[in-house]
Amino acid sequence: MSDTPLSPAAARGPTRPGRPAVLDRDVMGGLEKGLAVIECFGVERPRLTISEVARRTGLSRAAARRCLLTLMHLGYARQDERHFLLTPKVMRLGQSYLYSARLPRALQPQLQKIAMAMQEASSAGVLDGDDVISVAAATAGRVVSSTLQPGTRVPAYCTANGRVLVAWLPAPERDAWLARQDLRALTPRTLTDAASLRDELARVRAQGYALVDQEYEPGLRTVAVPLRNRLGDIECAMNVSVHAARVPIDELLDRCLPVLLQAQEELKPLF
Repeated sequence: MSDTPLSPAAARGPTRPGRPAVLDRDVMGGLEKGLAVIECFGVERPRLTISEVARRTGLSRAAARRCLLTLMHLGYARQDERHFLLTPKVMRLGQSYLYSARLPRALQPQLQKIAMAMQEASSAGVLDGDDVISVAAATAGRVVSSTLQPGTRVPAYCTANGRVLVAWLPAPERDAWLARQDLRALTPRTLTDAASLRDELARVRAQGYALVDQEYEPGLRTVAVPLRNRLGDIECAMNVSVHAARVPIDELLDRCLPVLLQAQEELKPLF
């Protein structure tokens, strides 16, 4: 993921069609800043100083300090000398979504069905800014990657779910998304040329699925399809992931893609 500072305003993301815009006067600035501080922690930055949090969020150092101390007071963060770390209590925020939202509950039975039938891992994710967040997952005893678990966040540009979700964005949003990407090579196979990525997104949209071969993680090979609601809008993306050394690309497409496409049709009436 990019190290570009994530300001509270930028964290809101674009307004989606059919979703009413929120006026600035109705936004609680303190809550917005606090959530931006939580979001600036991650796998690559689990321990941050006040100055690093300020730089990551675009907040002043004083505002970052107050947010961190408030999170400490509420039990969501702790301090280790100069550094701050999130506590397990933060997981409550994600659990509230997983337990209450309709999407994960609708997807989980289908993912389990796919995982058992294929004896592979299956997960579903939604687009959040430049990344994909996994909202549901199932395995058949094969742990292909830790990034497939609910709540994990991965870059959209080099993952199958991500490319599916970006490919079906309205053209202006897709162009804006492409323009701000930092296409870092996470493996020797990662597609890092913007023009080539644009062509790949067009190919994904034309063929109806995305295939990503070890671009995000060595050994991880994934095929994904979009899940549409009854109006034809994309709700999320769903995939099957395999170990590249064990499952060739042709087998992945011949054996797993039809199952995903069948699930795509079965899930449509639920959204």
